[in-house]
Amino acid sequence: MSMIRSRALSAALSLALAWPAGPVVAQTRLPSLGDAASEHLDLGAELRLGQEIMRSIRADPAYLDDPVLLHYVQSLWTPLVAAARQQGHIGSETDRLFPWELFLVRDAAVNAFALPGGHIGVYLGLIAMTESADELASVLAHELTHVTQRHIARRIGSSQQSSMVSLAALLLGMLIASKAGSSDAAQAAIMGSQGAMIQGELNFSRDMEREADRIGFGLMEGAGFAAYGMAAMFEKLAQANRLNDNGSFPYLRSHPLTSARIAEARARVPDQVTAPTGTGLHAAMRVRAGALMDPTNATLRRLQQVPVEAAVGPQRLVGLYRQALASLRLNDDAAARAAVQQALAEADRPGTDPALREAVRWLGAEVQLGLGDGTAAAALLAGPDIGAGPARPALLLRAQAARAGNTPDPAAVRRSLEALQAWVAEHADDAAAWQQLSLSATALGLPLRAQRAAAEARAAAGDLAGAIDGLRAAQRGAPAGAAANEAIELQVIDARLRALTARQRALAKDEFAGSR
Repeated sequence: MSMIRSRALSAALSLALAWPAGPVVAQTRLPSLGDAASEHLDLGAELRLGQEIMRSIRADPAYLDDPVLLHYVQSLWTPLVAAARQQGHIGSETDRLFPWELFLVRDAAVNAFALPGGHIGVYLGLIAMTESADELASVLAHELTHVTQRHIARRIGSSQQSSMVSLAALLLGMLIASKAGSSDAAQAAIMGSQGAMIQGELNFSRDMEREADRIGFGLMEGAGFAAYGMAAMFEKLAQANRLNDNGSFPYLRSHPLTSARIAEARARVPDQVTAPTGTGLHAAMRVRAGALMDPTNATLRRLQQVPVEAAVGPQRLVGLYRQALASLRLNDDAAARAAVQQALAEADRPGTDPALREAVRWLGAEVQLGLGDGTAAAALLAGPDIGAGPARPALLLRAQAARAGNTPDPAAVRRSLEALQAWVAEHADDAAAWQQLSLSATALGLPLRAQRAAAEARAAAGDLAGAIDGLRAAQRGAPAGAAANEAIELQVIDARLRALTARQRALAKDEFAGSR
């Protein structure tokens, strides 16, 4: 059982045991929710709920930040969100408040779920079982619709008078733990008398599911994905559940398929079916998901030994990607070097999908960094990234490449530090970027900036107490008569310390209110 599952189960069980057996009677009002007679949470309350749930999730070992895989899933998510804006499903206020954030869960279960405030969790098992970008996009579009149509807020509206922290714990327990382990003790406990009542508040109704299908299908078309992706995904899930109903497909527990939903999805598919979207790149990302969700030596050896000699075209390139990735994870330097060199040569052939070529180059940089060759890694990362703005995987890899070796290039380190600083200015919750910023500042002899960035990394990862301690340590260790740039950094540290301390006090106050 994953850490997310076990920790959330504990919260869910404690809530279920404490919940009254009769109708839900709240003891305290939910702070700042507006009219108590409202049918659903207001946007601000939904946002805060999502933030507190994510604070717990980011601190859990099952929360996975693999920049390459996340970048790929984000590339499917971004056009869906854009289509939702264009079609009027995301209003200006919702768009301003919600982060529309994806995150990965290191678990082989086939699952995905929407949380309050625009957060979508995607299990590695779901990525690994889909055969095309269109199938995966259909699930993302469906979950996005649950958020845009306020399904979550409407389902938990009757719990408005509970405390913020209690609601966050409830949602974390029910939406993650129970759905990731429907066949174990978690499901049995949650489906008890009180637990069943709570679960009933969280499950989406059949009308909501069909609405999410209908609107999600429109988002897929608007984003340029193949129309049959949703029908193909439904059929794959239904068949898998019939053949192997052992709890490996918790998505079907929270989003039960009906014959009507499957029939409607089939009816929406046009007679002329287009080719699947990005199959080569998707196949490589399926390989990556498989290696990450089960990183045991036995699995990695199996992936490493899959033959590629007979494969041609994209299949051969994906096979070499698989071998190089597995060898890298096994610390088999010679095999990783040989496989990635062949993959890079194959990727440079005319007609290769540019996004797949870029992914292979990122893997090449990972291998070179594993070998300690920052110069070779930097060469693979040279040139502009595909798409608008910097690609996050390249940004983080360039920072590592600039510092690699016994004699880092100060100019390259400074360039990467400036790029990271610009990135975190717009992505303040990116713990990995803050950590790389801290390491780059240390390499340049900027201790205050390094300490502040390390503290921001802890805050982004959900460790408020650790972040506060880190900022206070930076204040205490600052030299007297600091230079102008250090004085500015101290002012930033002081402001951030006040903000994080106020946030910590607000959370403690709400926890106290909830316990009463």
